[in-house]
Amino acid sequence: MERDKLLMTPGPTMIPPKVLQAMSRQIIHHRTKEFQAIFTEFNAKLKTVFDTKNDVLTFASSGTGAMEASIANLFSPGDKVLVGTIGVFGDRYVNIAKAYGLDVDVISMPWGQALDPEDIKKRLDEDDKIKAVIVTHNETSTGVTNDLEAIGQVLKGRSQLLVVDAISSLGGIPLKTDKWGIDVVVTGSQKALMVPPGLSFASLSDRAWDAVKQSKLPKFYFDFLAYREKLSDNDTPYTPAVTLIIGTNVALDMILDEGLDKVYARNHKLAEATRAAANAMGLELFAEPTHASDIITSIKGPEGIDVEKVRKIMNTRYDIMITGGQGKLKGQILRIGHVGYVDQFDLLKTLTGLEYSLAETGYPVQIGSGVTAAEKILKEGV
Repeated sequence: MERDKLLMTPGPTMIPPKVLQAMSRQIIHHRTKEFQAIFTEFNAKLKTVFDTKNDVLTFASSGTGAMEASIANLFSPGDKVLVGTIGVFGDRYVNIAKAYGLDVDVISMPWGQALDPEDIKKRLDEDDKIKAVIVTHNETSTGVTNDLEAIGQVLKGRSQLLVVDAISSLGGIPLKTDKWGIDVVVTGSQKALMVPPGLSFASLSDRAWDAVKQSKLPKFYFDFLAYREKLSDNDTPYTPAVTLIIGTNVALDMILDEGLDKVYARNHKLAEATRAAANAMGLELFAEPTHASDIITSIKGPEGIDVEKVRKIMNTRYDIMITGGQGKLKGQILRIGHVGYVDQFDLLKTLTGLEYSLAETGYPVQIGSGVTAAEKILKEGV
């Protein structure tokens, strides 16, 4: 039986039919009033989802492109930055900063734990040469969400910039860019925004723009000043990803029509249901409970069970794709995404597939235990 594969991953996520339909139309030229009208709407909606008064820049790249752009545009050779890392994507920011010749100080936590804002405060108190703090909001490799509001409080009144990788979090969990004092937020299209990979975004505060003007690192395609100049004319300096922008414009409508608070509440309930299901199946959660992600749930592989085989069965037999561990967690954890265009029925199908696949690999799961526990959570408030 042919059917669409259900992607219960942190990204790419499922694409709504409305978005697919919008992107299936014949392309329009980007140097036209028709596109500029769409781009104007699109940019206004982005500011709402970013929860910022600042302009949001759009690039034709994956989220990593915006990460690299933030380094290239904010700093000069030898500048010192403090990067807080709790997983693969925090480490990626470390590597990008080093590649550009920055002096990188690192705060790292054991995978599965969140950053302690007090550690950041202590490091800043000890070293006034640090020009920015760079953190990941939601670390999908471990299923942990950092307390971004608390980190913003640590930076309040200080000279250092706060740069945030919100690639998996923006549009999926609360992120108050201006209220929390975040100077730079970068994200991508393929996660909570429900669009295929290929667009990245960056918002900058006034303080960040001051840093951009002083930056001496080389940049061309990702030159923030060039994008800002063209944005004032509802245009881009280079050919934009027209079809993806049209699709994102529709996806943003869907998010705003539902309401950001309702989206956040839905993702939280799906996460709570997933965690309850895992516990009912006798599985151990990987992330510390106080900072467990509402975007993705990480689950330790049961002893003696090949989690990659579990994933393979789900993927090939039941057409349900979940993800495994990355880096040093490869083969050790399962990760179930519950963000974007998914609902309770998608989750229940996934949990059923997980139970069947675990049983086939020899894990003594009681079929229906996880689904029943999840249903109890999902029925609340219905």
